[in-house]
Amino acid sequence: MTSYEFDRDWIAARIPHAGSMCLLDGVVSHDEASIRCRATSHRSDDNPLRNAGRLGAAVGVEYAAQAMAVHGAILQPPATTPSVGFLASVRGVQLHTDRLDTIDAPLEVEATRLSGNDTTILYRFSVSAEGRALLDGRAAVIISPELPGTPEVTP
Repeated sequence: MTSYEFDRDWIAARIPHAGSMCLLDGVVSHDEASIRCRATSHRSDDNPLRNAGRLGAAVGVEYAAQAMAVHGAILQPPATTPSVGFLASVRGVQLHTDRLDTIDAPLEVEATRLSGNDTTILYRFSVSAEGRALLDGRAAVIISPELPGTPEVTP
């Protein structure tokens, strides 16, 4: 079992995805510009993103979006209300495989911040397994001011 600085429980408390929809197991590494996470939920028969018993490669965009959200949560000052981000667009997405559920190895999910400000962030992302590229692309995230009902996070 891998030990993470930020594990699945920490992640689930800070992103708006609960239960089996929280796809990431933990954060492998991070800095101001990037994050690398690991996930094994693609192998789970009860993965909520499965369709007709399979998990298509395009679902990897959701894994990447969750990594971006976790990156934002890590960079957020402690004891502050988390910002809410919305995936506004994805561009240049290349799928290098048809399915994720046929991949035996854990997924490595990486996101690197290319540019941004207080309202918009552009990330480059990739999902791989054992050095094999599965998908990659770019994503724009729109940051919204605090929304009513957004839970406060206690460190």
